Amino acid sequence: MDLPVSFEFFPPKTPEGADKLGVVRQQLYALKPEFCSVTYGAGGSTQEGTFATVGAILAEGVQAASHFSCIGATKASVRAELATLKAMGVKRLVALRGDLPSGYGAGGEFHHASDLVAFIRAETGDDFHIEVAAYPEVHPQAKSPESDLQAFATKVKAGANSAITQYFYNSDAYFRFVDDVYKLGVDVPIVPGIMPITSSSQLLRFSDACGAEIPRWIRLRLQGYGDDIASIKAFGLEVVTDLCDQLVHAGVPALHFYTMNQSAATTAIVQQLD
Repeated sequence: MDLPVSFEFFPPKTPEGADKLGVVRQQLYALKPEFCSVTYGAGGSTQEGTFATVGAILAEGVQAASHFSCIGATKASVRAELATLKAMGVKRLVALRGDLPSGYGAGGEFHHASDLVAFIRAETGDDFHIEVAAYPEVHPQAKSPESDLQAFATKVKAGANSAITQYFYNSDAYFRFVDDVYKLGVDVPIVPGIMPITSSSQLLRFSDACGAEIPRWIRLRLQGYGDDIASIKAFGLEVVTDLCDQLVHAGVPALHFYTMNQSAATTAIVQQLD
């Protein structure tokens, strides 16, 4: 497959987790990713782990993108973190508003991801390629679908180079979103985020939390397999490969995989697309 791919990891919490992720990364590097991104916990709670994982990826000769959330941040703290990342050799950021840690009141000098994007551009010029998030099925906290589209357009116009979507299993949602924001003057690449299906309970829990829609037929099939992990994985591989196939044939700019720090499902999907 000639289409660029990229992979998302989360910072491991233990030395064993870090070792395991090191092995997973090597397996996925065989697919020649354009870059690998590393997530950032609520309120920047995993910043140390994020930067350590980003550093490890760079040391392995692969481009790394650091997630960068601004909730609760000050201009001074963001300026300092940008300097750290620049010194590490990071060229790519995923700029997000981020989630508030529980028990934390609203605070900080940035209220929206668009504020963060504009600040990064003003401070660092073109030093970073800035990715932002897109929600084909509408951000769970959006007041309306229209306000969500406008918020996305504002982020892009603030200086984003491209976007990565929340995962979805209905390609029409993605195509409609791209058409709608194009009408608002947005012409940056919008890369579909792909979530392999390897566990039904985990997927259903995640999707309920982030507002991603699991089509009823997929939900029922997964529930029907019960604890039959092999059937869940085989069904998941078929469904997600078919989704990717539709997207590739429609001419998407790239595919971004939410790996959950695993390599098998993502590798199988990309190999099937080949």
